[in-house]
Amino acid sequence: MSDGPSGLRGITRDAVRARIAAVAVERFDTDGFENVTVEQVAAEVGISARSFHRYFPAKEDAVIGDPARHRQALADAFRARPDDEPVWSALREAFAEMLARGGEDDPETGRRSVRVMTRTASLRARNLEKHQTWADALTPLVTDRLGGTDRDLRARTLVQAALGCFDVAVTTWATDEGAGADAPAILRRAFDVLGPTR
Repeated sequence: MSDGPSGLRGITRDAVRARIAAVAVERFDTDGFENVTVEQVAAEVGISARSFHRYFPAKEDAVIGDPARHRQALADAFRARPDDEPVWSALREAFAEMLARGGEDDPETGRRSVRVMTRTASLRARNLEKHQTWADALTPLVTDRLGGTDRDLRARTLVQAALGCFDVAVTTWATDEGAGADAPAILRRAFDVLGPTR
């Protein structure tokens, strides 16, 4: 049996990481990000602060997660869309697929993470950095699909608009109980506000 990253050790590490993040995010959501220390989270999980930092280099990482994981999933989802599909629709469906895959994680922890992020300046800044890495991955792919003039400008504008729709959708999903529990459906509604509706 393999004990590499995709074997049992990798699964165990991912499970421990998820448990630490869930405890941290619950405390941050309840008590405020700035009011909770790494030491408090570590004690609640039953590990040392040093062990916490093996999984999360900074406290913010327990909320933001691994940007590279979603960046690759998003780029792959966009590449998989049909070549003749309108770019805006392809972006919408790529983001929806990424959200659907993320829905395999604990949705309550996901909601708490978004709530904590929207209330914490340092996390909002880190989230912008994460989104910039997503934009860096998507913009060349979108540019390649566009014809005509100003392709780069149009691609950057479409990608940033898509990121805006994504932010509105996940914030609505996390904070508005009347919006429903289906994050991809909320995302599609947000995209459709800017897409062709007639």
